[in-house]
Amino acid sequence: MAFHKINVTVNHEPEQMVVPSNMTLMQMLRESLALTGTKNGCSAGECGACTVLLNGEPVNSCMVLAAECDGANIITVEGLARDKQLDPVQDALIQAGGVQCGFCTPGILISSRALLNRNPSPTEEEIREALVGNLCRCTGYVRIIESVKKAADMKPHQT
Repeated sequence: MAFHKINVTVNHEPEQMVVPSNMTLMQMLRESLALTGTKNGCSAGECGACTVLLNGEPVNSCMVLAAECDGANIITVEGLARDKQLDPVQDALIQAGGVQCGFCTPGILISSRALLNRNPSPTEEEIREALVGNLCRCTGYVRIIESVKKAADMKPHQT
């Protein structure tokens, strides 16, 4: 098996790693860096539980090889809060009661943050479209959508 030396920035911290060719970004985050907020839901890019920001764009980390991330900037759910201050999407999701079991929550938070980074005042339709790749079996999405609207009204906190 081949190995690759990569340099990445994860949650604002530089990391230098050696990763096997077949290791996914999700595996690297969870197993090598102990960032377990990124969830393994389906391993097929269908559920969105493993969503992270890769160079500012939301991606299913189960579908990206770690070796492809050399030089990348990666933000996981652990990287949303800064200086012990929750990101507005985190705070709003709590306030709106948009969390039940919580398994999908990290991916929803990351997708919401990505949306608000590119569009600080999204419509409900734009919110729904941004979250289309994030499956939630508990909430029915109403409170999740409300929380993204609420976060859009809060003080910006770009990641």
